[in-house]
Amino acid sequence: MKSNNIAHQRALQLIAQARVEGIPDTERNWLRAHLEECDFCAEHARRTDRALRMLRTATISLPEGLASRTQFRVRLRAQELREREPRRRALWLACVLSWIFGVASAPYVWSLFQWLGQRTGVPKLVWEVGFGLWWSIPALFAVAVLLMESSRKGEQADWINLGS
Repeated sequence: MKSNNIAHQRALQLIAQARVEGIPDTERNWLRAHLEECDFCAEHARRTDRALRMLRTATISLPEGLASRTQFRVRLRAQELREREPRRRALWLACVLSWIFGVASAPYVWSLFQWLGQRTGVPKLVWEVGFGLWWSIPALFAVAVLLMESSRKGEQADWINLGS
């Protein structure tokens, strides 16, 4: 009795697997032989086939204008990416040039800050912090630009969502 129950479970699993991903020939031969002997599993296989046929032929109604709205959003996003691309390139170019200039001028700027610190009597820590800020200002500017752009993008996304 227990081996018969295991055979039914195996058959039901193979019926589903055969419809979805396929099964090896040995499994297919075993299933075919089992379905010839077992009315319950054969009926299950017929009902599964019937349900799949009905699903394949069922019409699914889509909301009116879905295709045109989707095309509109895709075009809008593509336009947004095209418009943003040159600014991003300019930002990256500005960052690269800033770092190249920063590395090339670092010894001179260090000497200038040191000279100004000695001339004005400013403590060493103050002019060293000033030198550090000199290096971090371009990065802070880039972060500010990116934050402003992302906040603008968030506002634009809200505007786009209102249209749906």
